[in-house]
Amino acid sequence: MTDQLDATWTWLRTSPLLGVLLTLGAYRLGRVVHERSGRHAATQPVLIAVVAIAAFLLLADVSYDEYLRGADLVVFLLGPATVALAVPLHRQAAHLKRLLVPLLVGVPLGVVVSVSLGYGLVRLLGGGDELALTMAPKAATTPVSIVLSEQVGGIAALTAVLTIFVGIMSAVLGPWVMTRARIRHPHARGVAMGSVSHGIGTSRSLADDPEEGAFAGLAMGLTAFATAVLIPLLLAGLSRLV
Repeated sequence: MTDQLDATWTWLRTSPLLGVLLTLGAYRLGRVVHERSGRHAATQPVLIAVVAIAAFLLLADVSYDEYLRGADLVVFLLGPATVALAVPLHRQAAHLKRLLVPLLVGVPLGVVVSVSLGYGLVRLLGGGDELALTMAPKAATTPVSIVLSEQVGGIAALTAVLTIFVGIMSAVLGPWVMTRARIRHPHARGVAMGSVSHGIGTSRSLADDPEEGAFAGLAMGLTAFATAVLIPLLLAGLSRLV
């Protein structure tokens, strides 16, 4: 029996199934914990899933590369999932026409602030240029930030970690901060969540309020686009100033 278990485990850890099953199982665990905690902000399903996966990899002595063989299949679905966010946005088309100009002004300004602070703070605190370039695209959603980091000379893997970390923390703390700041309009809350916390925050906004979630999805897409367009210009200017 022990030999059979060992053989099964050896086969599983070299199979893409490990990454798929572990990712789906960890996220399901996160959902259960989130529901049983009364949807407490600190029990975001993605946060629970990340902790559970990391703990499993450490305890089972599974390398990240082994896990990634299957997890890549899940990562591939990020693209279609992002596109699917256009469905709730379409239902809010009437509101979108009225708010288009403020969005087209506010989102690019937010990108300028995010990229400038990310790059500038790293350099001012003594970090190297590569680390600063790694931090710069964190405002874009994960697939976009990874590509941008590679193109500008950053460390793509670290950019992915930073982007996901920012997304999780913003999804956990963002609604609380906005409530404390008396920001209650669903359009404003949605744009803020989508611009900062990417898909993780957008999924929380969709769960809280479909209207808020629609604008979070729009802001996420606009932020990714604006970051891709503006980051070469911003980094060229910042490299001369810092």
